[in-house]
Amino acid sequence: MPIKVPETKKSDFFEEIHGHKIADPYRWMENLESEELRAWIDAENALTFDFLERFPLRKNIRERMTELWNYEKMSPPFKRHGRYFYFFNDGLQNQDVLYWMEDLEGEPIVLIDPNTLSDDGTVALSGAALSHNGRCLAYGISDAGSDWQTWRIRRVDDGVDLEDTIEWVKFSGASWDKANEGFYYSRYDAPEGDALKQANYFHKLYYHKMGTTQSEDQLIYERPDQKEWGFDGQVTEDGRYLIIYVWHGTASENAVFYLDLADPSAEVVELLPDFDAEYVLVGNDDTNFYFKTDKDAPQNRMILIDTADPDPGAWIELVPEDADKLEYVDYVGERFICTYLHHAAHQVRIFKTDGMPDGELSLPGLGMVMGFSGRSDDPETFYKFSSFTTPGTVYHFDLDTRESRVFKAPDLSFDPQNYVTDQVFYESKDGTRVPLFISHHKDIEIDGGTPTYLYGYGGFNIPISLAFSVPNLVWMEMGGIYAQAHLRGGGEYGREWHEGGMKHNKQNVFDDFIGAAEYLIEQGYTRTEKLVIGGRSNGGLLVGACLTQRPDLFGVCLPNVGVMDMLRFHKFTIGWAWVPDYGSPDDPEDFDYIRAYSPYHNIKPGVAYPPTMVMTGDHDDRVFPAHSFKFGAALQAAQGGEAPVLIRIETRAGHGAGKPTAKLIEEFSDMWTFALANMV
Repeated sequence: MPIKVPETKKSDFFEEIHGHKIADPYRWMENLESEELRAWIDAENALTFDFLERFPLRKNIRERMTELWNYEKMSPPFKRHGRYFYFFNDGLQNQDVLYWMEDLEGEPIVLIDPNTLSDDGTVALSGAALSHNGRCLAYGISDAGSDWQTWRIRRVDDGVDLEDTIEWVKFSGASWDKANEGFYYSRYDAPEGDALKQANYFHKLYYHKMGTTQSEDQLIYERPDQKEWGFDGQVTEDGRYLIIYVWHGTASENAVFYLDLADPSAEVVELLPDFDAEYVLVGNDDTNFYFKTDKDAPQNRMILIDTADPDPGAWIELVPEDADKLEYVDYVGERFICTYLHHAAHQVRIFKTDGMPDGELSLPGLGMVMGFSGRSDDPETFYKFSSFTTPGTVYHFDLDTRESRVFKAPDLSFDPQNYVTDQVFYESKDGTRVPLFISHHKDIEIDGGTPTYLYGYGGFNIPISLAFSVPNLVWMEMGGIYAQAHLRGGGEYGREWHEGGMKHNKQNVFDDFIGAAEYLIEQGYTRTEKLVIGGRSNGGLLVGACLTQRPDLFGVCLPNVGVMDMLRFHKFTIGWAWVPDYGSPDDPEDFDYIRAYSPYHNIKPGVAYPPTMVMTGDHDDRVFPAHSFKFGAALQAAQGGEAPVLIRIETRAGHGAGKPTAKLIEEFSDMWTFALANMV
């Protein structure tokens, strides 16, 4: 359906990088405060929503999405000093509410309801940390989807906030001291200029004591010589040590330092300073520290390091590397509860503290689990199981009897038995075997023309989960197939899988995704005109790159909050932190690889691109929204066919975290409307 896009200013701006003349005609869109840009956003949104409103199916999709979304959702409870805490949503609340109970049969009490903090639900609870005695909650609030947080303290017993206010917190939680007098947290200095745009450097670790002002907070650790280092302070369960995780961008490799809190004169000890692997502390027994690590184990293992003798030659292996990736370890009930990834689906195995196997937890099917929080001496814990066709069910697990019982089951107006999920494997361009999940209603006819939504990510060592999704259920109810490809660059198979899709290997990720699309067509699930691809963030980059490399292969493209200008990603907010995964445009060798796939720089005038709706949020300070603005404007200008290229810009929304339910329903309804309206 032909459309007339708004007039968009195009300059002749260019810059020379490593001897190459690089045009950037939409550089002006990086000024988020410009009135000209605000007018362009309004004009693009007017076009997009006018287009979507032409289709009656939009209203029907939104109504069904709302109906299915309206069910009770609960997180696995976690316990502090005998009290139970959990998040709950009664169905359509914009934000989940934090409750607490004195015991499992007690009356739930609201601790904090973020829905009361704004009229439109755009203020979110973005962090929460309970004191060891369960009497105080430190909590972070973010506005309009921003990564910036303001932290407060609330008393649990009466729900009253203290006057304490902590500002300019980002990429940090909070961890209380054993005396319940205060907590450790990390923040940046107050930014100079646009807080949603400025690069973030010089993270600092502080201690805040209740009843004092932020200006009195004690600086625990900083590194003026390492502007890109970030810090995450966590107090051990026994209260003896402050563990300081040191991260460098999004690299999996980290350092671990610690501070002996029992010794007022103690200095920070650099226990694992080399950034040679990933190290995650699972727990400790006095000076014995239990770590999950991929040091000498690409699929991860568990080791014991005695801080009294930390030499690597003295390390003890507790749980050796397995053929499956060890994803998470929780130390509860004097047991290690280990969650593994078996071809991207979860399995749970239990080990004693000496590393001896101690059974497995039987899961209801092919899916994912989350939870297992607790203290090392707790005899109970909770977990939540879900799958593509199974909404999250919360279970209580007794560590002594090994009994799992349903604690909270959802009630939706659909029958999971009517849907099937198959796992298949296909070969990518270089012969690599890649897993692909395919879900649909059991009664649909697979005839080579079924509308199919293919989703992927492929980056930062992050495995995408087999999670339940109301939008995906709505898609399948309408007769569609949901397909999820687990690409290289992700975390499904450990370090080697990740490295196979990072830096100079990034093209493998796009080849894997293109291979998934070709497999779905070759195997008779769908055809090009019925194939929709989507992804968020790094997945938005994935869609942008595949769209520009193979515009002939896809029927509809839905890139969301994507990294589209790969030559400038490192210049905004936290973009510099992605260099470990992408490489740096400032490096001449990396530049050549990055430029070859950068979506913004590989749009070609006159090409017939498939119908595309670019999506972003105007408050996205993770992936700067100018990425999507520039890419969308360039694609509109280059479009050589009649397919629509639209840009949907959510106002008072960020990268996605904390987005209110109402906005999520609108966003997914518009995605499915655009997809179905453009299918031939």
